[in-house]
Amino acid sequence: ASATDTASAINRLTNQYLYNIAGKKYAGSAAGASAAAQKAIQVALAHLGNPYVWGAEGPNSFDCSGLMQFAAAQAGVRIPRVASDQYQQLQKVNPADIRPGDLIFPDSEFNNGNPGHVMMYIGNGQCVEAPHTGAVVRRTNLPSGYHASRWS
Repeated sequence: ASATDTASAINRLTNQYLYNIAGKKYAGSAAGASAAAQKAIQVALAHLGNPYVWGAEGPNSFDCSGLMQFAAAQAGVRIPRVASDQYQQLQKVNPADIRPGDLIFPDSEFNNGNPGHVMMYIGNGQCVEAPHTGAVVRRTNLPSGYHASRWS
């Protein structure tokens, strides 16, 4: 196993343990997600804390769409590079029907179908994102208004 895979597994198991002792279902299990989506979620979460850098595609720094493309690629799926193409070229999903691994485009940055930001739904009302300059890859709440697409 690679160092990245090992770190991802350690992070996933640590988080699962913490949820288990709190008596809660672990979001990282990605119930309802395809195997590719589960892998992409694990990859994205393994990069929590990595810096946002505009145009970065990983593995040590990311912009929002670069993180999504990197995580999908590690799961064996090629998706478009930029957020607007990720929305426009992938299957649209009704927000009521999202599942872990789906790409989320907040209404606040949707720009009439040409979104400037993307995050990945990881389950339990949570997403992972690389938000903006000066920030790091992080977990965040699912926005109240959004559009979604599915790649897996």
